[in-house]
Amino acid sequence: MTTHLIVYIVFLAACSTVTQAQIDRHAMVSRFNPVRTGSSASTPMQVGNGHFAFGADVTGLQTFLPWATMSDWGWKNDSLPAGMTEADIAAYRGVVWDGVQYEFGGPELAQQWLISNPNRVNLGRVGLLFLDQRRGVVNVTEDGLTEKRQVLDLWTGTMTSSFQWEGEEVLVQTVAAQESSTIAVKITSSLLRYGRLGVFLDFPWNDGSEKFEAPFVGVWNATKSHTTSLRTGSGLGHGVTAEIVHTMVTNTFFTSIGGDEFTINRVSPETHLYHILPSQAQQVLSVSISYASAQIAKISSPEEILDESQRAWEHFWANHGFVDVLSESSDSRAEELQRRIILSQYLLRVNEAGDYPPQESGLVDNGWYGKFHMEMFFWHSAHWALWNNWDLLNRASSVYSRFLSTAIERAQVQQGYPMGARWSKMTDPTGRSAPGEINELLIWEQPHPLVFAEYEYRATPSRATLEKWREVVRATADWMAVYARRNASTGFFDLGPPMYVVSEDTSPNATRNPAFELAYWRFGLDHASTWMQRLGEVVPSAWTEVKENLAPLPIENGLYAVYEGIPSDFWKTPTFTNDHPALVGLYGWLPQTANVSLNMAKATAERVWKSWNISNCWGWDFPMLAMSAARNGETEKAVEWLLHPLFEFDDAGMPVGGVRVPTPYFPGSGSLLYAVAMMAEGWDGSEGTAPGFPKTGWRVRAEGMSKAM
Repeated sequence: MTTHLIVYIVFLAACSTVTQAQIDRHAMVSRFNPVRTGSSASTPMQVGNGHFAFGADVTGLQTFLPWATMSDWGWKNDSLPAGMTEADIAAYRGVVWDGVQYEFGGPELAQQWLISNPNRVNLGRVGLLFLDQRRGVVNVTEDGLTEKRQVLDLWTGTMTSSFQWEGEEVLVQTVAAQESSTIAVKITSSLLRYGRLGVFLDFPWNDGSEKFEAPFVGVWNATKSHTTSLRTGSGLGHGVTAEIVHTMVTNTFFTSIGGDEFTINRVSPETHLYHILPSQAQQVLSVSISYASAQIAKISSPEEILDESQRAWEHFWANHGFVDVLSESSDSRAEELQRRIILSQYLLRVNEAGDYPPQESGLVDNGWYGKFHMEMFFWHSAHWALWNNWDLLNRASSVYSRFLSTAIERAQVQQGYPMGARWSKMTDPTGRSAPGEINELLIWEQPHPLVFAEYEYRATPSRATLEKWREVVRATADWMAVYARRNASTGFFDLGPPMYVVSEDTSPNATRNPAFELAYWRFGLDHASTWMQRLGEVVPSAWTEVKENLAPLPIENGLYAVYEGIPSDFWKTPTFTNDHPALVGLYGWLPQTANVSLNMAKATAERVWKSWNISNCWGWDFPMLAMSAARNGETEKAVEWLLHPLFEFDDAGMPVGGVRVPTPYFPGSGSLLYAVAMMAEGWDGSEGTAPGFPKTGWRVRAEGMSKAM
């Protein structure tokens, strides 16, 4: 059998469709192009590339609302607290519990600086400039525009915005480059010829004074806190007409502008506002605006950026996994579920396909100072594996090898464990853990790299993949083994205390042997052992001893309990039933592990449905509930969870944060795509087509997808 024939057969096997006809992907994607006739006060329309995103109001720019321009590389450090040196920061130490040195409870000023630094930067604002007949600036509001209409072409990543001002039509096309942090803007209007339309650039002050900056990022009236300067003429990169250097403390960012011939001037030394006008009377003005941490050698033309965007987005939609729940389904809910699927794919490609795990709000606004949470990496990004977007997932999944040295230092130097690497919770591109009791005591992020490694091996079962993840797998499992402590009374290995569970709502010093974490520990050590066997290496005896002798999952009245020793009436106690219901993850999020009874897991999930405060659930809770229902054969319930009234997505597809966190909360989108993939393509041991969907009313087609574990 020839190699090409083998490849073709493998491709056909991956494309598990209900019918022979291919899904009309272009038609399905385009069906859900977002359309707005006015700006949203809560979310922008966006273009981007995963590393960089530009949020726009109804004009296609940031004319009336200062939506963010953000990246995975744009970070800054604030000035140190008065009287404090870098040596003081480096010497920070927290409390010691049970002989373990933790990074919380130390000197308050140093601790807060470490929590809030570095913080993520809004790189700048781009808007339309309205002028009168004497070229004086006119203060126009959005209400002053008529015939407003904005359409985002998802297939090409092109935003087209149109409106009328003073009887003249204005058309704005906005796209993002895919290989740099650059936007291209094409403005078409007779107002340009009359000298009555231009572009403005503005730059905010950014700092770590606020944990959440939503919906807008940065401070626009602290102009004395930072500096900007303008350069034009020779000495700039190829195609660059002007460059603005923006400095905050010791952090400098470069904004480069190219394209059609234009003039640029700073409005006042007291502001960081710049005006751009076409050099000649013309009906079209096309400019490229690029952001970087250093001077750029070349700026792409607007035409090149448009072509780049079209090619990259067409490749994204046409060459990866795809699920059609709509075309052949009669259930009226299929339309909304398909809308959520398509828009989530677009937005995660824009916001969450960078070199680091995403923050909860992607590149829309800032939460937790713009830092990312390693425990949430699964919910943000594991879906890429099931949809076979490995070109995107590989960008960030390498963070485990990049952060391995800091994880080893945390485990062995800081905390004194004899071996292994302990992965942080809240961190940034330095790999340093942000101080905090929950940040230091949470443990469910620890097995995550074993999940990503396993999915990559399934996609690429090679020696190279085994070697790529070898050190990460070993160090991860080493720490899992030494963290578990032998209980002299029971003979079992305990997890905790001190520790925080998934829901972060139990007392850390009272929390021992939580059910979900015990199951995940067994899952992780099993997969790490298999990895060593694939490599032909001996499985460390410590791994085997721990996994075979883990404490049994706690049980109360025939159901799994949150942790061992929890009050027996916890089902009726809001303290324990008010946040992430991880008990349903025992069989749903996780496949069956050796220490979990399927019958008891199902009964526990059903009790969660009845007793948990679902009104306080948010984000990934609902897809987690759906996955549990799907694995347990409750397919109608699975669909209901995915479309629960409290699990909301706005008109542009942004996942609503609700009362718990600001909008958007992208773990909701990532978990939705993970759940849909599992329900459509199946999981290990599942049977039939679309095993997670009801047989009545749903006819689901999937192409190029992979099964969940």
